[in-house]
Amino acid sequence: MAESDVIPFARNCPCRLLFDQISDRWSMMALAVLDDGPQRFNAIKRLLEGITQKALTQCLRRLERNGLVTRRVIPISPIGVEYAITPLGRTLQARFKALYAWTQENLDTVESARLAFDRRMSA
Repeated sequence: MAESDVIPFARNCPCRLLFDQISDRWSMMALAVLDDGPQRFNAIKRLLEGITQKALTQCLRRLERNGLVTRRVIPISPIGVEYAITPLGRTLQARFKALYAWTQENLDTVESARLAFDRRMSA
């Protein structure tokens, strides 16, 4: 099958897995936290209120595997781990900021739509 024959986001689309991983619940926020500079695991966890240790570990591993963050062991006692955004990860920041701006601009409209939907569903 030629690349042009792949349906966007179909099961066999090579972009689908990457898209799923960068648009999951925590990845955008983790990358935003790292935009200000390298951070230790617990600092990231504190900044991402509500994330569990397991979820953050999985998120950072996926981001590292995809080349969006680096992981560096700091050889002190106790051993520390620091994460930093890579140049590739930084290329996503402008797009994430645009998405965040969209959410701010449209939050009231979305909230109105939610309320209208909820009223219809409860009637």
